[in-house]
Amino acid sequence: MKRGLLAAFTVLSVVTASTQQVPDPSFSPRLDKPEYPAGRGPMVVIDAAHLNFHTAEGGYAPFANLLRADGYRVSSNHEAFTAERLARGDVLVISNAMHKQSEADWAPLPTLSAFSEAEIAAVERWVGGGGSLLLIADHMPLAGHAEALAAAFGVRFQNGFALDAAGGGQITFRRSDASLPPGRIADGRGASERVDTVITFTGQAFRLDPSIKAEPLLVFREGYNLLLPEVAFKFSDRTPRIPAVNLLQGAIVYHGQGRLAVLGEAAMFSAQLAGPNQRPMGMNMPEARENPRFALNVMHWLSGALN
Repeated sequence: MKRGLLAAFTVLSVVTASTQQVPDPSFSPRLDKPEYPAGRGPMVVIDAAHLNFHTAEGGYAPFANLLRADGYRVSSNHEAFTAERLARGDVLVISNAMHKQSEADWAPLPTLSAFSEAEIAAVERWVGGGGSLLLIADHMPLAGHAEALAAAFGVRFQNGFALDAAGGGQITFRRSDASLPPGRIADGRGASERVDTVITFTGQAFRLDPSIKAEPLLVFREGYNLLLPEVAFKFSDRTPRIPAVNLLQGAIVYHGQGRLAVLGEAAMFSAQLAGPNQRPMGMNMPEARENPRFALNVMHWLSGALN
């Protein structure tokens, strides 16, 4: 095993182990100018019905708290997606959904869909009719578990691991090198909402069908690869890899009358304490201080406050 792959395996094994990754209780977002009056904003429903790695009560509690600080109402979904169920919210957040094959441990290929065909059809129709969806799926096998849902919107998840040439998993997207392109999300509505840097943590890479109306948010530059093992975290010299340059880790999509934001990494919107040393990972990292603003800009676009 190459030194870079060994380093990647060691780092990734630590930061993704659920027993060593817990929400940071000290992360308490305060906003000078919340978008909505407290508890009177749009209803954000965070999925918890599909063995999700991140829920409002668990790994995404810091994200839920950020949204509440901005005036959003936040609830959890514990049922299969139907038209009736989806109609209860304004913005649906699905983060790292899993099929039961990965419930005990990460499953090898083939990776099965976390969602039934009926659920995928219901979500696609709901978004097309004016709903808003934030779909987040991390590295293998999480990308594979959400692959069919993403494909319904013309988004092609790649069920692998995005790493730099040395095998490192912390990725910095910058306005200065165009990996964080200027646009409605990065620019916001003025200087106070401008984002120049976003930090992510491994994740996957994806591409968009040319026929859809979309805008890139996070673009891989030269020097990054997508590793495609048969079993998660099992790397070797024979592990297939492809250059990730120009693939995406974030995008927004217009779908019918609705909106979709897609991210290929989940920890960027968390605030975790990872590993035995409880090191910050996510919005609680000093170098990721702009991640909360990026998260709010994405949510403002989804809820219609940012056009």
